[in-house]
Amino acid sequence: MSTTGPIGIFDSGYGGLTVLRSIVEKLPEYDYLYLGDSARSPYGNRSFETVYHYTLQCVKWFFDQGCPLVILACNTASAKALRTIQQHDLPAIAPDKRVLGVIRPTTEIIGKYSETGMVGVLATNGTVASGSYPIEIEKFYPGLKVVQEACPMWVPLVENNEYKGKGADYFIRKNLENVFEKGPDIDVILLACTHYPLLREKIEEYLPVGVKLLSQGEIVADSLAEYLGRHPEIESRCSRGGHNRFFTTDSTADFDSHATLFFGRPVQSEHLDLEIPGK
Repeated sequence: MSTTGPIGIFDSGYGGLTVLRSIVEKLPEYDYLYLGDSARSPYGNRSFETVYHYTLQCVKWFFDQGCPLVILACNTASAKALRTIQQHDLPAIAPDKRVLGVIRPTTEIIGKYSETGMVGVLATNGTVASGSYPIEIEKFYPGLKVVQEACPMWVPLVENNEYKGKGADYFIRKNLENVFEKGPDIDVILLACTHYPLLREKIEEYLPVGVKLLSQGEIVADSLAEYLGRHPEIESRCSRGGHNRFFTTDSTADFDSHATLFFGRPVQSEHLDLEIPGK
């Protein structure tokens, strides 16, 4: 039996592919296994308990595929499920494996970019409601003020291929006006949803001069490289072949058409049937 396996990348849908894209660019030598739980997407409006059960089920599937490391490339799953999985489930089901998220790598470095001491976080309703970003940022930068803004229309704009249309302009301008009204001294904006990088060009059109715009893909990729360097016991179990495999719990044709946009190159996925936990 092989002692190595691919690095697992999980998201509730397509958005995590923007993170995988940056990871592959940074670390192309490893094998990656991506799963988008599109059949149960979106996770953002689901309860903490439901997101936890769905995420844990998918994490177990990755472990069954031999993945020694799984990254939750989903802000909602990172906010609502990661801590419980790390503290409660891993010691019981896979003490030699690891699950990481996208929130902590971002909150560890965001304060370095701000001179005014005020940052804006643009995210889904679920991520904003969780309070995960203010809580985690407080641990690393106690004096940093965090202003959150929920942008519920941004994901549908992207997934319906309207992210370049006039509707996108309206909602982006509206949400940015809201966040700067609440925090006029904001000099850093974090895109705390993996869909939002596709809106980057339009967002930049409406940002005040001098405001920095951060997305998670490059941050998570850099963090993963550092993590693997610090943990050779995990890195040595990650297979190297430069291969990527993609799975979706919904239509492969629909997934592939969206995934190609997010990943930046053609994607050919495989279908995975997951039974919904009996709750």
